[in-house]
Amino acid sequence: MSGRSLFCSLEGIQKAKKALIRYSLTQKALAEELEVTRQPIGKFFTGKPVDRNLFVQICDRLDLEWEEIVAEAASEPEVNQDNSIDIDAIVQTVREKIKPIIQQRCGTMRVLDMTKPIGLNDIYTSVNILEKITGRQRLGIDELLQQCGSQDFDLFGLNKITEKRVPGLEAVEKYSKLMILGKPGAGKTTFLKYLAIQCLGDEFQAERVPIFVTLKNFAEAANKPGLLQYITEEIINSISSIRDVLTYGKALILLDGLDEVREEDSNRILKEIREFSDRFPKNQFVMTCRIAAREYIFEKFTEVEVADFDDEQISNFANNWFKEKAVKPDIFIKRLEDNSRIKQLAASPLLLTLLCLAFEESGDFPANRSELYKEGLDALLKKWDAKRGIQRYQIYKKLSVQRKEDLLSKMALTTFEGSEYFFKQKVAEQYITEYIRNLLGANTDEEALQLDSEQVLRSIEHHHGLVVARAKRIYSFSHLTFHEYFTAREFVVVRQSSEEALQNLVSHITEKRWREVFLLAVGMSPSADRLLLLIKEKIDFIVADDQKLQEFLLWGKEKSLSVKVSYKLAVVRAFYLDLSLDLSLDRSRSLDLSLDLSLDRSRSLDLSRSLSQSRSLDLSLDLSLDLSLSLDRSRSLDLSRSLSQSRSLELSRSLELSRPLSRSLDPELKNLLQKLREQLPSRQDWQESQKWWLVNGEAWCEELREVMIKYRNIGHDWQFSNEQKELLQQYYDANQLLVDCLNSDCYVSREVRQQIEDTLLLPIAEIKQRQQQF
Repeated sequence: MSGRSLFCSLEGIQKAKKALIRYSLTQKALAEELEVTRQPIGKFFTGKPVDRNLFVQICDRLDLEWEEIVAEAASEPEVNQDNSIDIDAIVQTVREKIKPIIQQRCGTMRVLDMTKPIGLNDIYTSVNILEKITGRQRLGIDELLQQCGSQDFDLFGLNKITEKRVPGLEAVEKYSKLMILGKPGAGKTTFLKYLAIQCLGDEFQAERVPIFVTLKNFAEAANKPGLLQYITEEIINSISSIRDVLTYGKALILLDGLDEVREEDSNRILKEIREFSDRFPKNQFVMTCRIAAREYIFEKFTEVEVADFDDEQISNFANNWFKEKAVKPDIFIKRLEDNSRIKQLAASPLLLTLLCLAFEESGDFPANRSELYKEGLDALLKKWDAKRGIQRYQIYKKLSVQRKEDLLSKMALTTFEGSEYFFKQKVAEQYITEYIRNLLGANTDEEALQLDSEQVLRSIEHHHGLVVARAKRIYSFSHLTFHEYFTAREFVVVRQSSEEALQNLVSHITEKRWREVFLLAVGMSPSADRLLLLIKEKIDFIVADDQKLQEFLLWGKEKSLSVKVSYKLAVVRAFYLDLSLDLSLDRSRSLDLSLDLSLDRSRSLDLSRSLSQSRSLDLSLDLSLDLSLSLDRSRSLDLSRSLSQSRSLELSRSLELSRPLSRSLDPELKNLLQKLREQLPSRQDWQESQKWWLVNGEAWCEELREVMIKYRNIGHDWQFSNEQKELLQQYYDANQLLVDCLNSDCYVSREVRQQIEDTLLLPIAEIKQRQQQF
């Protein structure tokens, strides 16, 4: 080594490559930053001599101590043990020859219903790796529940694995022999293709020759060649010197889809891979396989797992997908954020692709989400393998795709009813045993049935990824979305919407976690008439036995009849009940708006915007008066607390009626409101205002209430008990769910829709009277 030149040690090269990834740099970008050509940068990363000053500059940019990565001439072994050949020159020659082959095989991708291939670099999103396999964690169900950290048990939280994520390229640099495991559609093949393209583009391991092998094709090749022969003759079209490349450890061997190899070829292919990797140990090996495939043992390979997409990866993928398209990525991302259930699916690259395809068609997701989920399930159960010509070994041949869906539906309902979002392997196997024992020709031996159930569970995870291991011997559905979908399917499809099934379903109407199940069940029903009527009946009986709550509903009916507006009566009832519900319920006022949009489809303006129009003067006046009383209630909860100037100002303004409202007022009411307003303290003197409220506030508010009751029939202090408040909240939430069901793209007859709309929020006596008239 001359005094003017330095070169990296083998360990130093690895450190430098990791630093390159850490700073999101490529060799090309580094050369541009340092204002040098690519050649010396390439030499630096392949351990060749580089000008001393440039060597130090590169180390400084990568935040490396150059003394720690420089090679000592006496201690570094010669790269070439055979000085008769120039292996580096051979590598470059082979790389040039193999470039069109790799570009043709790895440069594009096309999945599902894409109309044409898309460039890999145009859509690729960086992959993250988990160095600990999720399904091998030794965790209990309680620990897994704590990880979710959500009262509503949003399984999307499971995608945000607490284990450290490592960039995919960094993992490949770290381990010379890597087995990448992942669920169906996790992006394993795409990642291997990306490695090949990056290698040829001098962006990753530029000193190696990428060799991409689809193991299914290798296994089914004519005359069953060995792996070396297959690579030499078919993969790289007999390019000379490939043996030298392999011998000197200059190849990046990419073996894709070990799980796709047929059962009858499995042992032969495993033997070939082991012997090949032992024969050429200096090369870099990366192999992919689905999680839960047959037990493969490669002692010298490190196993890692592809992590689900996080929010950043989802956003990057969407931006790449919708680039230069009519639908803008920010709209897609916003709609995903608005719908947590659909967003769960986006953690899977395959299902994210499906969502992008669906969204691109209409600029939105389908209103009937059950159809979208069915398409996602079809992709995992049938299309994903079928479109690539892969025939999986059927563990239990009597279990067709429909039977699998029926089995998953039974498991889903049983576990969902018991709030068992995670379930032990033995429990899942028991569900499977109970199902398959009733199939025609099923084995009657209990031990044989148990073995079959183990294999069925494993195949459902391996083939479709719908049920997955969350820890050692603990499973769950891959997404809460699918758990809810299959639960709804059990009621509607498997049990064919029988009266018993629907009665069972509506018994859960007050349980928030069943909300999505109801929406899906309504959406997948050929006719939702009976289910919607049962839901309506169950809701009405929530408050049917409480006399005071019935009086409250009767007041709402009478008040709605007393005002002159163009809205449907159900909308007006919702408006007044919403105004009058006790503040302690702490709800947002949304039911009336939903009702407006659902029940009066010809008018798109929401109720709050319409209040300023002359046709809604009655409602606007009552809203203004209710605001005054609400402000007082919040103040009178603690008279010793200071009332801010802004609050006092807001209260005063709420009694400053607009000119149209003022003209429509009863003269006596107008006079009384003006007197009440004149009693309010000055807005300027905060201390005097506080004193006034402490002394006079309670009496003033009571006087306002009496005026509201006498002239507008609002402002009643219902004094509901805690139990009544709880019933009202359940009644309110259930009606909101019913409105959402009517708003969804479900099939319901015009007569049933009208019947439900006409009787919404009415007292039970009134409903029974109307039913007798139907």
